[in-house]
Amino acid sequence: MLGLTSLLAALAAALPAWAEPVHGIAMHGSPALGPDFPHFPYVNPDAKKGGRIAYGVVGTFDSLNPFILKSMRTTARGMWDPEMGNLVYESLMQRSRDEAFSLYGLLAQSVEWDEDRTFIQFNLNPAARWADGQPVTADDVIFTFELMRDKGRVPFSTRLAKVETMEKVGTNGVRFTFKAGTDREFPLLLALSPVLPKHATDPATFDQTTLKAPMGSGPYAIDHVSAGEKIVFKRNPDYWGKDLPSKVGFDNYDTISIEYFLQDSTLFEAFKKGEVDVYMEGSPTKWSRGYNFPAVVTGDVIKDTFTPKTPSGMLGFVFNTRRPVFDNLKLRQGLALVFDFEWVNRNLFDGAYTRTQSYWQNSSLSYLDTPADDRELGLIGAARDRILPSVLDGSYRLPVTDASGRDRNVLREAVNLMREAGYTIKNGKMSNEGGVPLAFEIMTQNEGQEKVALSYQRSLAALGISASVRTVDDSQYQKRSQTFDYDVIVKAYASSLSPGIEQISYWGSVSRDRQGSSNFAGVADKEVDRLIDNILQARSVEDFVAAVRAHDRFLVSNSYLVPLYHVGAQWIGRRKHIGRPNTVPLYGYQLPTWWDENAQ
Repeated sequence: MLGLTSLLAALAAALPAWAEPVHGIAMHGSPALGPDFPHFPYVNPDAKKGGRIAYGVVGTFDSLNPFILKSMRTTARGMWDPEMGNLVYESLMQRSRDEAFSLYGLLAQSVEWDEDRTFIQFNLNPAARWADGQPVTADDVIFTFELMRDKGRVPFSTRLAKVETMEKVGTNGVRFTFKAGTDREFPLLLALSPVLPKHATDPATFDQTTLKAPMGSGPYAIDHVSAGEKIVFKRNPDYWGKDLPSKVGFDNYDTISIEYFLQDSTLFEAFKKGEVDVYMEGSPTKWSRGYNFPAVVTGDVIKDTFTPKTPSGMLGFVFNTRRPVFDNLKLRQGLALVFDFEWVNRNLFDGAYTRTQSYWQNSSLSYLDTPADDRELGLIGAARDRILPSVLDGSYRLPVTDASGRDRNVLREAVNLMREAGYTIKNGKMSNEGGVPLAFEIMTQNEGQEKVALSYQRSLAALGISASVRTVDDSQYQKRSQTFDYDVIVKAYASSLSPGIEQISYWGSVSRDRQGSSNFAGVADKEVDRLIDNILQARSVEDFVAAVRAHDRFLVSNSYLVPLYHVGAQWIGRRKHIGRPNTVPLYGYQLPTWWDENAQ
């Protein structure tokens, strides 16, 4: 009898795993909303439908295909756009911006997976339709993943690398079975992948830039394109998903136009004149001083301040460690100390900013004020020797200067670190042991970055370090950043409450030499890879928090960049006829839920 039991157990283990269909999934725990939720809690379900909105962006575009490398930095906004909305293409599931990482049904009506996440099955909504009325099918899903693998850009091109099998199940199901060792976030990334129509997509030309309007399943279609200047979207009145709980309160305008400007100053002038309806402000001084134009005075422009409950992220001068000079930890640590935040904050920003000390500052994921416990130390392992003791116990802070731009005590500490790196001041120049002066270029994208870089340049000059500042136009900036052609660059690293696979693009060894990745620092380190993997494999909330903190400690200790500053608010100006919900979700405002009060 025991032998029969063992045999039955072995047979059961060999059979494929099955699970009950669910309406939503979450990275950790369960989704907050039940299967009968009517809409997301941060939308206005009674928002007016109709009217128009005009967005403005800085840059240009030469393609309507957001999924290929050739036009990665110059693709028309709105096609596949986390800020303005995925207007044309849709994903299998929709993310709630009021939860750390939870997904609900969109093209997929339901989902099946097992506790170990060895597979996921998407059951398509039988009502889902392309813009021409044809149904969205399992064949479309399979076609899209194979096309992206062969001709798409990262990350879409790598999605199938972790998939053992992809198969059609029944009429409307697609099941992905994963290879051993696949991280637990991966099924959710598949759920956020786009789906393209097999019958209206030409694989032979997919990897070429094009301004030919594509077909999608989304709420809008392209109405008009002026290459590099403007794109206009028109709402599809027959959009199949308008009554889905995950889409109620979204996609409220009949017409959405996105206009392109060469400079931010020109975009702001267009907003002041009413040619653009919303303006996302990033400058605290302009927010406090620059909104005294007539439309604000009369109330035709409203200033909104939102306070998201998300981590600070990290903005900084990023060292390109592909350059041999920056492959020196002590030098990077010394250079990081030279930046005088107090002077910059007082003289350039009216004291509006807070110094950023952690990649997940203002959240429970940050190492700040939290000593590493046994759980975290176990995850850190051998990397402990490469983490500063003060970072390990949570007490580390960047030094506070006297705001003079030349704080002697802080500069002395920087010089000592540079001496450990093999650099000393000779004949007024910071030079290495071979007598070669330390010199590098800081590449900036706009006037705001340039002002901060010039301040840093002055502080560096006090130590005999020659740092040139070069501001380039948008197209050159994008090309050089995509090919890692710079010494130092200003970049922002967004941090969410559910960090995951994007950390590989930021810091992973596999992304170091992959053009178009976000590994701007050129990091290729087995310890970093292991710490990221801890995040991806975490099952419990406790393990996840410990893994993120360990990663945070290592990044801070190894000074891949000069931390700059952040503000805990989001600022946006809007014309008064643009309405918005009263409820602000966890991640801050969400533009696709706004509407036109003048709509009839």
